[in-house]
Amino acid sequence: MKILLTGGTGYIGSHTAVKLLQRKDDVVIIDNLSNSSIKAVEKIELLGGKSLDFYKVDIRSIDQMEEVFKKHAFDACIHFAGLKAVGESVEKPLDYYENNVYGTINLLRLCAKYNVKHFVFSSSATVYGDPAYVPVDELAPLSSTNPYGETKLIIEMLLKDFFNSNKNVNVALLRYFNPVGAHPSGEIGENPLGKPNNLMPIIMKVASGQMPKLQVFGNDYPTPDGTGVRDYIHVEDLAQGHLLALDKLEKDGGLRIYNLGTGKGYSVLEIITAFEKASGIKIPYDIVGRRPGDIAETYADVKKAEKELGFKAIYGIDEMCAHSFNFVQKYPKGF
Repeated sequence: MKILLTGGTGYIGSHTAVKLLQRKDDVVIIDNLSNSSIKAVEKIELLGGKSLDFYKVDIRSIDQMEEVFKKHAFDACIHFAGLKAVGESVEKPLDYYENNVYGTINLLRLCAKYNVKHFVFSSSATVYGDPAYVPVDELAPLSSTNPYGETKLIIEMLLKDFFNSNKNVNVALLRYFNPVGAHPSGEIGENPLGKPNNLMPIIMKVASGQMPKLQVFGNDYPTPDGTGVRDYIHVEDLAQGHLLALDKLEKDGGLRIYNLGTGKGYSVLEIITAFEKASGIKIPYDIVGRRPGDIAETYADVKKAEKELGFKAIYGIDEMCAHSFNFVQKYPKGF
């Protein structure tokens, strides 16, 4: 298959690109490099054992994207590109709606025009808002507690309508829980530009001496230790989920919705302890107030993905932390 990856030099996109190259798919990446490095391309090719085509393109520019579509006949698109920081989305909501929603509309117009058959969307467990129950299954009520989550909800609705109006395309909505970890080689991992927003890259900054301590946002949630509980999934398992979703669309088609997680929740303090065990490094932290838009607890019910895709997370929290530490040891300031 010839597959377009938007945002393919980013964290999840790069790991997925490696797996696609390893199984001999043809990969084309477009990325504006706003939160990633061009060096990711050579890392992906090295690990994937195959070359790819890269274009520095912003999804908000339909003209730039169309030049890529004219050059390649895509069988499928995996859409990773988007702004993704919850806190930042509260501060800059218009940026999130413009980039995530408007950019996706541009992409869908081109996929329809150029007859792309399969579309996989990088959605998020944020579409469950403050979940009505845990573990969260795909039938849980949808809502949002922040603009980032709203953009994911809107795009999911767009894709459902797009599918209903265009039965020539098959769509998979993959609701990620919390990706962590890195490629076992340590050559690619979570490498955000500027100040990181997610827990693990902040822990890695502290471990490498680039930040003095971690801030834990709230210890008064109704959880066992008072800190937020999340379902952390290794990025390698998450990447494999995309290949399985593509295979499902090729085989059976339709509109498919899947949670991708492990089915187990860990608190912030449990993640800190696990990282300290994996690295041998003490992670100092301060407890501060809750962060706007955060929720107490969420973790996935993954039975549907297991049954329909054959998806099963194979890495545990120890490997997630060990592989993250391996990456930061090799590239303490990113590659």
